[in-house]
Amino acid sequence: MTDRAPRLLGTLESALYADDLEAATRFWRDVMGLKPFQSQPGRHVFFRITDLPRPQVLLVFRAEATEVPPDADARLPVPPHGARGPGHFCLAVAPESLGVWRDHLIARGIGIEADFRWPNGARSIYLRDPAGNSIELADPAIWAGG
Repeated sequence: MTDRAPRLLGTLESALYADDLEAATRFWRDVMGLKPFQSQPGRHVFFRITDLPRPQVLLVFRAEATEVPPDADARLPVPPHGARGPGHFCLAVAPESLGVWRDHLIARGIGIEADFRWPNGARSIYLRDPAGNSIELADPAIWAGG
């Protein structure tokens, strides 16, 4: 027996919650460029962020639909989960692409909530998705050396 936790590989999936999944799909697909790969009307839509070096996905659920416990004989007995109110999600962006992202968002009518440099010089841009979630596009260096 060891006191150390086993090694983690990284983040596989992150979840946000939205009441309007059609608006969420339009935003994440058409504005942010993520490919939807699975959906269940009224319950969820899943987006692929990347496959390399490991798959990473964004899951967007209607909280109301995921709070219901699965049936006793469910094929996939995922426990109930969900959140209320705005969440936060950050995507890593190459530092030289942040200006291009800013222009892209503004051209699509997406308001920029904040655009600043952290004390270490790394930059973040904040915006809101249609559900009010705080979305950050950031130079991965915001967490370097910490």
